Amino acid sequence: MNDKLENLKKAMDATTHKGSHFTETHKQRVKAAIHSETRTIEKKPNRFMIFSLSAATVAIMLVLLSTHSMPNSEGNQSSHLEAVEDWAIREEYGQNDNEKFSIISEPGLTAGKPSGYLFSFQEPFETYQGKELTINAHNKETGEKIIAAASEKIRKPSPGYSSLQRYTASFEIPYGGLWKYEVLLDGKFYGDVVLSVNQPQGIKLPEDIPGYVEQQDFEEIDWDRKAVDFNGGIIGNENKSGVIGIDMPSLTPQKWMWHLWGNKTSDLTVVGVHEGSQTAYPILDNGWKWTMQLGSAVNGADAHVPCAVTIPKPGKWAFLLYDGDELFDVLVYEIEE
Repeated sequence: MNDKLENLKKAMDATTHKGSHFTETHKQRVKAAIHSETRTIEKKPNRFMIFSLSAATVAIMLVLLSTHSMPNSEGNQSSHLEAVEDWAIREEYGQNDNEKFSIISEPGLTAGKPSGYLFSFQEPFETYQGKELTINAHNKETGEKIIAAASEKIRKPSPGYSSLQRYTASFEIPYGGLWKYEVLLDGKFYGDVVLSVNQPQGIKLPEDIPGYVEQQDFEEIDWDRKAVDFNGGIIGNENKSGVIGIDMPSLTPQKWMWHLWGNKTSDLTVVGVHEGSQTAYPILDNGWKWTMQLGSAVNGADAHVPCAVTIPKPGKWAFLLYDGDELFDVLVYEIEE
């Protein structure tokens, strides 16, 4: 990882981040604005117009004062600055034509493994000195927010530089997609950039997943084939498999009852796959088990088993059901609460 970061530093040295960002063109525009003349035409004031303007002025002042005094529920500037979401891919952040910082990531940025980043902060070192610098990451599709790099107190400039022109960090993004990297100083929003993170090939499998679960099994998932309600409250694929309880809030502990038709063994294995993160999870017994023993026939099904479940995160889920060591069925649900 150190070698990757060094390569990023060398790459940064080849870019044009030094020099004045306030160009001669900007200076000329400012001078022109200062020296421009405004023509006015004297006109006898209208009493009614004066009264109307005075009332309007008072109303505007009251609105501005009430807005200014409104408390910030977040305790920082982020809620205000994030009011308008901008998800265009960008590697620089600035205000008023002045760049505040930029980012370079290692080539082929991919989720699921630590990656190196180089931030080039452009403001004087006094802006950062003694403050806690934190980097958060926010996924566009799922809305998930994570702390990518924990808070670090800034004590000295980058080696060989007057400020933080070469601030390095290494962290892992859990899954692919558009990610917004938000920089905070002492918990307050400083700026953000947006990067596209590649999804790793294949589904991420836990080390303890049963050996008969193979990558090719996940090719059987049809994300558009959602489970349906049948047989008086069972939600699934009719006359194949289904669940009672899936329509209840399941991001907290919930009880589900699994039903199978035409199974050949009494062993039920369930592998949950989150579409957004492309990651497999154990689901049975609140995530502690891959496999449970099926019970007797009930509700018209040939076998059933109740169990406690806690779904790790919201989104679209596919549940691969195995009858013994054979893939039996795939259930697709949207779970948001």
